[in-house]
Amino acid sequence: MSTNPAPARRQPPQVYRRRRLMVLLGLVAVIVAIVLIIVRPGSSQGDESDAGGGTTSANPSATDEPTTPPTAIPTEPTAADGDACKEKHILVEALTDKSVYETGEQPQLSVTITNTGKNVCVLNAGTKAQVFTITSGEEVYWLSTDCQVDPIDAEVSLTPGTPISSSVPIVWDRTRSSAETCEGPREAVPAEGASYHLSVSIDGFASPTTKQFQLY
Repeated sequence: MSTNPAPARRQPPQVYRRRRLMVLLGLVAVIVAIVLIIVRPGSSQGDESDAGGGTTSANPSATDEPTTPPTAIPTEPTAADGDACKEKHILVEALTDKSVYETGEQPQLSVTITNTGKNVCVLNAGTKAQVFTITSGEEVYWLSTDCQVDPIDAEVSLTPGTPISSSVPIVWDRTRSSAETCEGPREAVPAEGASYHLSVSIDGFASPTTKQFQLY
């Protein structure tokens, strides 16, 4: 009698398919693990640059915004090239943000300067050379120089035909000013439809017309 063991019975095809699938999934898992180790998600060059506080060229304006618009009057002295401006070539315009102000609204005062000549010229546009005046009839109600603090000089070059304007408007609190009332409360000016006029002078060049507005 033969003592050889009986041959193992052949497994169904479904068993072999499951085994091959498990081997394949194990191989894929190994490959994915290797790729993750090499690539290191979340540590791209852009992220590392941001962590160091640097900026990218994709959005330079995010941190490089100018503190003063290109068309604004500088608030600090700057180098200027050109001859001194002449009165016949300088146009000064007094401006307000509205023509009519309701109760509680405060006028915002500004100025625009234009060189109407053909050559670049230089003038002092600093706060020391600016005078804003508010009148009604023949009476002066407010002067920007009455209680001015730390005025400065700032020479600027004016390119022909390129207006420059105030970088930040002056807010008038609707009170009467004087050199003797720089501290403490001031008298409120008449309102209820009262008409006022703003005139501006820059470095001795005065606005040829005034800007009229009303207070309610």
